[in-house]
Amino acid sequence: MRILIWHVHGSWTTAFVQGPHTYLVPVTPDRGPDGLGRARTWDWPDSVIEVPPERLRDEHIDLVIVQRPHELALVDQWLGRRPPTVYLEHNAPDGDVPDTRHPAADLPGTTLVHVTHFNRLMWDAGPAETTVIEHGIVDPGHRWTGELERAAVVVNEPIRRGRTTGTDLLPEFSRAAPLDVFGMRTEGLAEHIGVAPDRCRTQDVPQSDLHTELARRRVYVHPVRWTSLGLSLLEAMHLGMPVVALATTEVTEAVPPGAGVVSNRIDVLTDAVRDFLADPLHARTVGDGARAAALSRYGLSRFLDDWERLLKEVTR
Repeated sequence: MRILIWHVHGSWTTAFVQGPHTYLVPVTPDRGPDGLGRARTWDWPDSVIEVPPERLRDEHIDLVIVQRPHELALVDQWLGRRPPTVYLEHNAPDGDVPDTRHPAADLPGTTLVHVTHFNRLMWDAGPAETTVIEHGIVDPGHRWTGELERAAVVVNEPIRRGRTTGTDLLPEFSRAAPLDVFGMRTEGLAEHIGVAPDRCRTQDVPQSDLHTELARRRVYVHPVRWTSLGLSLLEAMHLGMPVVALATTEVTEAVPPGAGVVSNRIDVLTDAVRDFLADPLHARTVGDGARAAALSRYGLSRFLDDWERLLKEVTR
């Protein structure tokens, strides 16, 4: 198939384009949000082709995957037609949960795909045909060394996003272990949360280096209150890292017993961080369990098989 899809979520798209199709990605001269083109920091195959909007009317397109409400208008404007359409929703709802109406709820002929069962439960999808295809991860391999007695956190824009991503919880975690926070726009975080710079270091490393850097830390901490299931958590598990996470959204499904510590009690979580720092062998054992769980549920082949079945159904 020839599939039109915008470059919105780099990590998710990296898994999706490993399939057997041709993926047309809009590109604009400014490489803005509606025309990022091919990824520069992820490894995408040659089957991902950049196409300027003005050329899309002349392209054969079997299916469109939209991920933001305004992309439907771009489809009409740029293609002049509406091929079979899938609306992929990455996020948990904001606003009046659980009564938030999904933008695809009243779009006839559009299949709505959620990435977690929690998201499907919380969005009001009305009469829309709805399904769940859980995440898949391109396996980075077992890289955990845990050589640094520090905890890793991955979050973009922690100062702006605040309580949503658990930024206010970081001081408590920093008392259990020094933190290395990776992500975009993390500058000034230590000062913002009132901890010493060495207890909360920040880095925005290239995607190609992120997995190696994460795996050098003893434990992965996921303090997120309310987002969809973070791919960084699943990637950390693939790396063989023990994880400590809030029991919110889909985390209780993703991290089974033996793969880490999941709780909504901050004292339980901080005690777990201290235990992993103090006992590398324990950290390794739990990290091995995390990797096994992630490979079993969030492996790439299962993800691509699920999408293949859906794509065939939608275009039949």
